[in-house]
Amino acid sequence: MNSLKEILEFRRAVRSFSDQPIDAEVVKQCAEEAMLAPTAYGVQLYEMYHITNKDLLKKMAHACLDQSSATTAQQFVVFVTRQDLYKERAAYLLKQQVENVKRNSPAEKQASHIKYHEEVYKKIVPLLYMRFFGLMGAFRYLLSSVSGLFKPTYRQMTENDMRIDVHKNCALAAETFMLSMAEKGYDTCPMTGIDSLRVKRLLKLPYSAEINMVISCGIRSERGLYGERVRIPSEKLYKRI
Repeated sequence: MNSLKEILEFRRAVRSFSDQPIDAEVVKQCAEEAMLAPTAYGVQLYEMYHITNKDLLKKMAHACLDQSSATTAQQFVVFVTRQDLYKERAAYLLKQQVENVKRNSPAEKQASHIKYHEEVYKKIVPLLYMRFFGLMGAFRYLLSSVSGLFKPTYRQMTENDMRIDVHKNCALAAETFMLSMAEKGYDTCPMTGIDSLRVKRLLKLPYSAEINMVISCGIRSERGLYGERVRIPSEKLYKRI
């Protein structure tokens, strides 16, 4: 496969995998490539849990409701949102961006560029991703509503809005992972119909972490695809204005 279209055509939600093993190092490489996916302010408020342990695979399959795409999987990669890590990620990125500016920006512009990054990672990121029993979201919503009276303003700022935003960024990484796997001839199936509480317990995740999706990995069996791919006609989805 060379073209993006070939990769997109190859990638299917595989419902049954063969017994053929897959290389965990290749899967790790795909996970690292997924980290190149776009994410708001670069904060990457997610983690990936790559499961290869046989005992844990069986327990995970059961937590994924024993669907065939889980029970036949050779490996799993679980995508988890970590909005609670915004302070840690922001501090790391600020340090890296300051060094980036010093290496690459003209001397006369370094001060203003560093000030910009300090504004983003010390003020904007904490303001957006902080949670406090819904009160921070209400404050952000009020702030955006008032600002919106005078100029175009980003309005999806409640705590639930930002939770959705974190999941969207995580899903971008998950899709990139599946395309990377397809490019290497490996198959996947994204699963959201799972017992997320049991998955969290198996991974020993904190209460604040949330499961975005579980992706089963392997090589499709002869019965791995349920027929031809079916999609809504493009004229119902694509609108040129």
